[in-house]
Order: sequence, then structure tokens, then C-alpha cells
Amino acid sequence: MTTFKTSESPFKSDNTASGMCGFTLMNNQVGAIVAEVVSKLDNVVVTPLPSMIRVDGKGRFDLVYADVDEAAGEEEGWFNAAEFEESMSTHYGRMVHLDDRTIMFANPEDAAEYLDFDLKPIR
Repeated sequence: MTTFKTSESPFKSDNTASGMCGFTLMNNQVGAIVAEVVSKLDNVVVTPLPSMIRVDGKGRFDLVYADVDEAAGEEEGWFNAAEFEESMSTHYGRMVHLDDRTIMFANPEDAAEYLDFDLKPIR
């Protein structure tokens, strides 16, 4: 009888907090502009891929709609939460839409005040 040894998988499970948040954009004209705007933030890394653009941030970062309007050469109010949602395919972390920006949080507790979420333990 032959015995086979299974090699160890290179894929590991790790459920510790990463401190990261982000989203994936379509690699189109609007996605490229959004990526250009957030790439200027110190704590954000943008990775262009053939069919999408990955945006990863440490801690918290804000996508300010007026900054996207300016980068696109459009009038104020052109870019908003609906336009962002149309260009975004997925996200991780906590996402909060405000009138003038979308905020990404790595830590859900940091978003509690925006979500009217009470962090007090229930007794």
C-alpha cells in the first residue's frame, strides 16, 4: 500500500483584525478618476488590474465627492453616492455615505457614531 503525504496549503485562515478597509472599482473612466483621487491619500494603496481597480486603506479614509468633481472637470454635484455605488463592485470594512463623501472604516466601532449604533453592553 502506497502512502501519500499531503503538502501544506499555502492558504491560511487568519481572523485577526487587519486594520484595513477598501473597495473595488470598475476599471472605466469614472473608476479611474476615483482611484486617482484616493491615491493621493497617505494611507491608501491603489492597484490597477485589467478589469478592476482595487483600493485598500489603513484605518479610515474619506472619498470626498467634490474632489472627484474637480478631477473629472465636472461641476459640483456631478459625483455622489449613487455614482460611486455604480462604479464600485464590492467593499470591505464599514462604509458610511454622507451628503458630501463616503467614509471607509477598518474598525466598525469607529463608524458607530455615524450609524447610530450603541456600543454599550446590553444587560
